Amino acid sequence: MGAQDGEQLSRELQAQVVAFVRAFGLHRPDETPCGAPVPVSEAHAVAVLAEQGPLSQLELGRHLGLTKSTVSRLVDQLENRGWASRQVGADDGRRRLVDLTTEGRKAAGEIAGLRAERMARVLDRIPEKDLWIFQAPVPVPSRRIVSPALDRCPIPSVTGCSA
Repeated sequence: MGAQDGEQLSRELQAQVVAFVRAFGLHRPDETPCGAPVPVSEAHAVAVLAEQGPLSQLELGRHLGLTKSTVSRLVDQLENRGWASRQVGADDGRRRLVDLTTEGRKAAGEIAGLRAERMARVLDRIPEKDLWIFQAPVPVPSRRIVSPALDRCPIPSVTGCSA
């Protein structure tokens, strides 16, 4: 592939990713794509905790792909909402586990319900003949592919990091 082809492909990928982000509302910081009035990071955290059960902050960070300090702030936010609590690990008193409270489990269920409803509406709009695309084993950008490309400093002038 030539340099111009690579540049064109890059522009097309950028346009498709931006269109996807906007179409699903991922650019709205305080609302999930399914319309729950919750930041996406909090919605993902309660979904992981509902599925996995109590996790250390390190484990939660691994599931979410977030840094230790970001997870700490995220758990603080969940605690402030009354959705999570930090507990001492039963097997190791030095280990702190994050678990959902009753309210957190209720919120996780409500968000999951909204997500299921939204996805059902999306699928209803897709012609039946095109539904195969969601079942085909097509390569989809995953953390393995995308993360290394994002490891570099994205915008040094804005973030203050060095490239």
